[in-house]
Amino acid sequence: MSIEITNVSKSFGAFRALDHVSITFPDGELTALLGPSGSGKTTLLRLVAGLEAPDPDPGCRILFDGQEVANTPVGRRQVGFVFQHYALFRHLTVFENVAFGLRVKKRAERPSRHEIADRVHELLRLVQLDTMAQRLPSQLSGGQRQRVALARALAIQPQVLLLDEPFGALDAKVRAELRRWLRDLHNRLHITSIFVTHDQEEALEVADRVVVMNQGRIEQVGTPDTVFHRPASEFVMQFLGDVNVFHGRIEAGLANFTATPDNGGETEARLLVRPHELTIRRNPAGEPALAAKVHRVLTAGPVVKVDLIDRFQRIVQVHLSHEVYDQDPVAPAENVFVVPRQTQVYAGKDPWEGNFVI
Repeated sequence: MSIEITNVSKSFGAFRALDHVSITFPDGELTALLGPSGSGKTTLLRLVAGLEAPDPDPGCRILFDGQEVANTPVGRRQVGFVFQHYALFRHLTVFENVAFGLRVKKRAERPSRHEIADRVHELLRLVQLDTMAQRLPSQLSGGQRQRVALARALAIQPQVLLLDEPFGALDAKVRAELRRWLRDLHNRLHITSIFVTHDQEEALEVADRVVVMNQGRIEQVGTPDTVFHRPASEFVMQFLGDVNVFHGRIEAGLANFTATPDNGGETEARLLVRPHELTIRRNPAGEPALAAKVHRVLTAGPVVKVDLIDRFQRIVQVHLSHEVYDQDPVAPAENVFVVPRQTQVYAGKDPWEGNFVI
């Protein structure tokens, strides 16, 4: 089922949670709504579910497969919802939790007892919990409870699956395991799915498309590769992963980062570069380079993390592969040069395409 949202706004008193948002969720895709707290992610999800109503506006539309659903109650939208904190019935077994949505259907729509049992056991096998059907939620781990919640949402055979920070209450290792499991599950089911997260790694790893939100508006929509490598704005680049930010000024058509930002230039400039797009050299050989002193080296982990301090006492983060680092290791207190391979410069709010010096 495709979902089309046009010119949707939502206010809570004086606070505007969504500001004229328009977006399409294609049929069968897994889309991540990504952004900081208060950016409007959950509000947009709840509008899709029917748990919130949009502000009155003649141009506002919420379409499911081309059909207007803005006034359709949540129970008739064929939507499954998975919350962060499981919301399982503590007194019911795993089996009965999953069966609940089927048992409370109207008599004319309710499957038979045999059909319910078959459907529940099929779903428990799908989420790899078929041997735990008679356990209570208190007898499960956090990851297992979340899989029960997902099975319960799928039991009603929804056309749309909505997940509100489904792994936020879990520890890092379990979260990583469930991310891979959710991606594999989606590849099998191909249900149109939308999940809310503030975890950049989670969104980039799991989603087909990422919607980056900020202050009730959409900053960028694209594949994980697009939003990470070709950010549409300074906010997107800073939000998606670690970034070094250097402040300077535009002077005579040149972005100058060799002096402090208050040096009287025409326009403030900011140079953004990710740690993995920097390399360390003993001699810059004519390349744009920043003189710095090595402060700390961390070799534990998949990359070597080097913290340096430049002449303005700014911390510069560099991430190197172990292979590159081992070829020419550095140590604290060494004077070296940092050379960027890829950067983005902003003058005011706009990208700067001219030359720069650091």
